[in-house]
Amino acid sequence: MFHQSGGCCDGSSPMCFPAGDFLTSEVDVHLGDLVVDGLTEPVAFWMSASQYAYWKHTHLTVDVVRGRGSGFSVEAPEGVRFLIRSRLFTDAESAQHSLLPPRVGRPPTG
Repeated sequence: MFHQSGGCCDGSSPMCFPAGDFLTSEVDVHLGDLVVDGLTEPVAFWMSASQYAYWKHTHLTVDVVRGRGSGFSVEAPEGVRFLIRSRLFTDAESAQHSLLPPRVGRPPTG
């Protein structure tokens, strides 16, 4: 799973954890699930509610770049890090997304 927060860094580096290693709560928003080539299961993407308040009007892309990431994230030993790239939603995208409130809280179990 990915988790994006507005913690100690610039807020552009999401952390990636094995499923179940990071517990979400009511202060986290589930943005969706990423389908990744080579993985059998989608990867959940969560963001802290405070970070979501700033970025809810943007299209986010998760990218991989060379460099040192967080020591807590799964990519750290690989010499790469995850990076968030963003752009503002178009008017049509803004209208579409305002109709679908995000799911808040813990992911379903099972």
